[in-house]
Amino acid sequence: MSDRRPSVMFVCVHNAGRSQMGAAYTHHLSGGAVEVRSGGSAPADAVNPAVREAMLEEGIDISAERPKILTPEAVQASDVVITMGCGDACPYYPGTRYEDWELADPAGQGVEAVRPIRNDIRRRVTELLGELGVEVQPLGH
Repeated sequence: MSDRRPSVMFVCVHNAGRSQMGAAYTHHLSGGAVEVRSGGSAPADAVNPAVREAMLEEGIDISAERPKILTPEAVQASDVVITMGCGDACPYYPGTRYEDWELADPAGQGVEAVRPIRNDIRRRVTELLGELGVEVQPLGH
């Protein structure tokens, strides 16, 4: 068995909502077995407060996270790149697996509107971890 962890990168425009949730779920549900990155083509100043609140309901605190700029190096270093509405801003590298997850944008939404997006991301991350052969860990509430 390889001692190299699989790596997954989540990309959306502002890196303030969907990609932050995807990264947080991947980190927590994999128990650290997956190297996780996230970035945005036009990062916001802060993580969406409704997204932060929705993740806290799951027992995941992302309040220390900050939106980051998408770099070609980070994409190239990732085994799987999950795009969430970044369109043509995402660099493409042969040999990297890309998936585009069509999700509603939580920007400007309240926590009630963010919950279904969060739940969809959790379901998709759980499926992705299964595809990567990573055992899904329970969330500690």
